[in-house]
Amino acid sequence: MALTQKLQFRQTQALVMTPQLMQAIKLLQLSNLDLTAHVDAELERNPLLERANEGEGEAESREEQHAPETAGASGSEEWLSQELDTSRATIEDRLDTSFENVFPDDGGERVPAVELPSHSEWAGIRGAAREDGDYNLEAFVSAEATLSGHLAEQMALVITDARDKLIAQYLIDLVDETGYFTGNVTDVAEKLGASIDQVEAVLRVLQTLEPSGICARNLAECLAIQLKDRDRFDPAMQALVEHLDLLARRDLPSLRKLCGVDEQDLFDMIAELRALDPKPGLAFGSAPVQPVIPDVFVRKGPDDTWVIELNSDTLPKVLVSQSYYAQVSKTTKNPTEKAYLADCLQSASWLVRALDQRAKTILKVATEIVNQQEAFLLHGVAHLKPLNLKTVAEAIGMHESTVSRVTANKYMATSRGIFELKYFFTSAIAAADGGEAHSAEAVRHRIRQLIDAENVSDVLSDDTIVDKLRGAGIDIARRTVAKYREAMRIPSSVQRRREKQTLIGSN
Repeated sequence: MALTQKLQFRQTQALVMTPQLMQAIKLLQLSNLDLTAHVDAELERNPLLERANEGEGEAESREEQHAPETAGASGSEEWLSQELDTSRATIEDRLDTSFENVFPDDGGERVPAVELPSHSEWAGIRGAAREDGDYNLEAFVSAEATLSGHLAEQMALVITDARDKLIAQYLIDLVDETGYFTGNVTDVAEKLGASIDQVEAVLRVLQTLEPSGICARNLAECLAIQLKDRDRFDPAMQALVEHLDLLARRDLPSLRKLCGVDEQDLFDMIAELRALDPKPGLAFGSAPVQPVIPDVFVRKGPDDTWVIELNSDTLPKVLVSQSYYAQVSKTTKNPTEKAYLADCLQSASWLVRALDQRAKTILKVATEIVNQQEAFLLHGVAHLKPLNLKTVAEAIGMHESTVSRVTANKYMATSRGIFELKYFFTSAIAAADGGEAHSAEAVRHRIRQLIDAENVSDVLSDDTIVDKLRGAGIDIARRTVAKYREAMRIPSSVQRRREKQTLIGSN
């Protein structure tokens, strides 16, 4: 076959991922907090963007400033120059007035500034008031105490040797947020050039600090430290702490034999262990809990229909300043500046359209989810239907990937609580009688209900739960029940029986 060069026309269809399209896809999957941060960054970068929630006075002043634009280009330039000079003079006058008068009264008279000595401790507060115009109340709020800082303060009081202080600070840095020492004594000794005995001695000193149980290397040591502080670490309690694995399995006969106590004493010892703090470090420096802000509100309408509306507080409102663009474009002569201005206008217009399209897409997906899961909203989680992305995508005429991005990091507020949109998408479990399939989340809820209703004399095994579910029309395998039970952190029937017996015996 001869190799030749040819020119051919060919018509094809291809999806081109333009920067604008990539931005729109990115906005879909952002949470409300990330979206706000993204829009704030665009407002700083693009001079043609402005917030849509400015007051009427600002809007009127903006219209007055742009009023002379109907004149010629030379008149506009002259007017703009005059406005800049006037604004500059006004700003300078305001700055002078601000430094001279910190607190003007109603009569407009100037209050003379109080002169304080330069060495006065109130001088800094006076300067802050003049610069900001008001006091910053957050400056008077004490910082939250961290675990490392709390331990370092105590360590400075109980350890005096400089070398031991260095070792102690290194050990404190290896304590995690729960209060456990996560390092290795041998590695620490090698890195610091100290002996293992010296590092062990410093670690034992740190374990005497507050809160009790801090700097322990494992749970047993943490509990032992707290029991020693309470003077309750006798041989029987020591044997119990050393065999926590038997306690986790509720093997009470073996524990009674190892501890050498009767049943009632063992119950009292277990109650003492439960009163201890297994994670003492969590009381310090915990991160503040961020409340979940819903993106969609769902409520029952007066005519028994569902009203779905977007949370306007989570939607940034921005506009394109066409008047500012018209004003600046008349004075722009440089081709580079014109290209930059056109790029800003295009970017601003696209961002406004992308935000509007994002809001419409979220509302469309949320509406279809409500239509599919109406039984859940009316009767609860037991009536949650199996749902996948494909079903919603076909119903609203979108791609599955679009629905997946919309449901990421989005929340819906209903009469039954606030749920992530992905919560409503669950796998299906076949019905025993060949009827409508059941949602996996509804089946998990049913399993929990059966286990919560059992008593000590009739603890349900996984096989028994399977029989009960099949009697209710749910075709499920025993391994699936075991997987769901373990995912909900529900122990086996043997462990539940021992736990219930322990609770009855302790009461």
